[in-house]
Amino acid sequence: MYVCNLRSDEVEQIVEEIEAMGGMAKAVGEGLPKLRIEECAARRQARIDSGAETIVGVNKYRLAKEEQVEVLSIDNAEVRESQISKLKQLRATRDENKAQSALAAITECAKTREGNLLGLAVEAARCRCTVGEISTAMENVFGRHQASDRMVSGAYRTEYGDDAEIVTALKRVEEFAAEEGRRPRILVAKMGQDGHDRGAKVIATGFADLGFDVDIGPLFQTPAEVAQQAIDADVHCVGVSSLAAGHKTLVPELVKALRERGRSDILVITGGVIPPQDYQFLYDAGVASIFGPGTRLPVAALEVIELIAKNLNDQAQSV
Repeated sequence: MYVCNLRSDEVEQIVEEIEAMGGMAKAVGEGLPKLRIEECAARRQARIDSGAETIVGVNKYRLAKEEQVEVLSIDNAEVRESQISKLKQLRATRDENKAQSALAAITECAKTREGNLLGLAVEAARCRCTVGEISTAMENVFGRHQASDRMVSGAYRTEYGDDAEIVTALKRVEEFAAEEGRRPRILVAKMGQDGHDRGAKVIATGFADLGFDVDIGPLFQTPAEVAQQAIDADVHCVGVSSLAAGHKTLVPELVKALRERGRSDILVITGGVIPPQDYQFLYDAGVASIFGPGTRLPVAALEVIELIAKNLNDQAQSV
């Protein structure tokens, strides 16, 4: 999915580095392939933003008026309740002894490394065990994988070059730091089951190269977890990347979680694949700004700084 966006020379360079480390298994364990792909993605975003690479309809030959595409709207709360009901029904009608025995066999196989985990997982599924139960049976022994939150540095700015937009953004960050005593700080977050984090990493890398202090949240966070991380890191703003249609449920919950913790002063912005017809819903829910596909990072960075500065000024006047 990612490699198709890389140039052949970039792919060759990554392959050589993986071979030098001793193979893919070791490289994946170190998080290197993902990090290098994100670095290439940041460089490509810089080429698109600067106009060095043309994407028709994105950074060149854009329509004066974009056609509005009808999007099927799903009631996430209704779907959740429906799935919970189905799970309850499944567990109520299955042979619980057989199900628990199948799960125990998986855990035992994981401990002893004797047997076939895949075969045992298939047998557990036939006993009507859920994917979550099967995963947990193995997690009890192996633990849960935690994706690396490392961020590449300098790739975006180096590829973009010393353009006037870059210089303007960097200068504005320095002015903000002089006025407020610290740089603008943003938490880039992913919530729910949206595991597509390459765009979020590109945003984080670009903002860091433009002078922001950037925190990156782990994948699959709940709104409450994001709110707490934002508070602990004392950020000015949370940037939510949404690519899996959870924005109408998760983003309002994040705004609510910050409010309940007494930090409604922390701004929430969002971006990604969000239908324009949903923008007003998010604004009404308390979102400060929305950045859709095609937004150039220097432009977004300047807007975010001004939003933060205005927010801090409004707070000071209200005291």
